Amino acid sequence: MIEIERKFLVTSLDFITEKSNSYTIKQGFLNTHPERTVRVRIKDKSAFLTIKGKPNASHRSRFEWEKQITITEAENLLKLCERGVIDKTRYEVQSGSHTFEIDVFEGDNKGLTIAEVELSEENETFLKPDWLGEEVTGDTKYYNSQLSKTPFNTWIND
Repeated sequence: MIEIERKFLVTSLDFITEKSNSYTIKQGFLNTHPERTVRVRIKDKSAFLTIKGKPNASHRSRFEWEKQITITEAENLLKLCERGVIDKTRYEVQSGSHTFEIDVFEGDNKGLTIAEVELSEENETFLKPDWLGEEVTGDTKYYNSQLSKTPFNTWIND
């Protein structure tokens, strides 16, 4: 399956009043090679193993494969992950015909809030909420796999 998404910084917490759903996420990476990442994620009471390929030239599309696994399997796999587990709360907000997923990071990434919107084609238009800030699609430092290695709280005047 091909995932098409765009990422943005978030300028305020105003989205919280617009949320339709929220849940906690804990995730780690078994592999963070530039050609692929292998992620283990616990999302509330569900767990997933996800493989993502290298982004295309626009950084908006890439291969993604995901399989649901048990919580026990995920907890055991998290023990094998590379350093830097990601903890965050995800909020879902409807904007027009699209759903934004806004991640409010905790731990070493506290203070960072990123919104993602999945699209059906790369140049698809969508309504941009007022709290949506600078686009960071393709800026690898905002990839979760990179935030696990170089967390937000280690960035100095970046």
